[in-house]
Amino acid sequence: MKTLDIFKKIRKIQIQTTRLATDVLAGQYHSIFKGKGIEFEEVREYQPGDEIRSIDWNVTARMNHPYVKSYREERELSVMLLVDVSASSHFGSSELSKAELIAELGGVLSFSAIKNNDRIGLILFSDQVEKYIPPNKGTRHVLRLIRELLLFKPKSRGTDLNAALKFYGHIQRQTGICFVISDFIASDYAHEMTLLSKKHDLITIRVTDPFEMTLPTTEMLHLCDLETGQTHIVDPSNSAVQEQLKRSQEKRALYHKELIKKTGIGHLEIQTTQSYLPLLQNFFKYREKARQ
Repeated sequence: MKTLDIFKKIRKIQIQTTRLATDVLAGQYHSIFKGKGIEFEEVREYQPGDEIRSIDWNVTARMNHPYVKSYREERELSVMLLVDVSASSHFGSSELSKAELIAELGGVLSFSAIKNNDRIGLILFSDQVEKYIPPNKGTRHVLRLIRELLLFKPKSRGTDLNAALKFYGHIQRQTGICFVISDFIASDYAHEMTLLSKKHDLITIRVTDPFEMTLPTTEMLHLCDLETGQTHIVDPSNSAVQEQLKRSQEKRALYHKELIKKTGIGHLEIQTTQSYLPLLQNFFKYREKARQ
């Protein structure tokens, strides 16, 4: 990709995701991700509607007029994007590949975080942790994250979600928010994710492509496994082939669904052919209602 094309792509994502984060998701993001607690801000005169229990009786006695203590939420949170950059993420049968969709999702979540004065960081993983960018604030920092999501070239092609989850647990000692964005073509990660869910607020976003569930009904297809490099020639008109593909995807989906049910982890599924904004909005609204 040429330098000018890269700049245009990053700029496009910045414009799109900044607007979405500001106009649509900012309030919902704030309401579902609470701060670490509350801290004392000031003592001020009592106003009609203030709670009686907030009255500062010592100051009230000295001033011979009711005063109340006011508090503010200690808002700042540490948010991490844990993003799958294995070879399978570059598959795409439509306008967007899974990797491009992930970059846009990362942009929306990053701008939502900094609009709410939270710090946002990034972990890119394949079958190893490929890159770690510590949480920080500011538009320049977010643009760096988007650039990495779009352009990073991993050393490995495979997937090891456990390695990434362990790394996050090691570097994030305090309670944090972690968005795990992947196609979840992985196995045996339930134990590590369950451990992390006990301390951190985990949200998994499963990004898929329609052709991963149903192959186009054309003549013989030459397929290549992007992670292993193995090639296969298949006949998509063969119902047994289609059924095998469907069962494989359903097995992965069921594994993750049972994990979500067991742990209460937040989860969202997005296909490359879908508009992700309504899905994000509905997810945030659901989380907000669940927390009330």
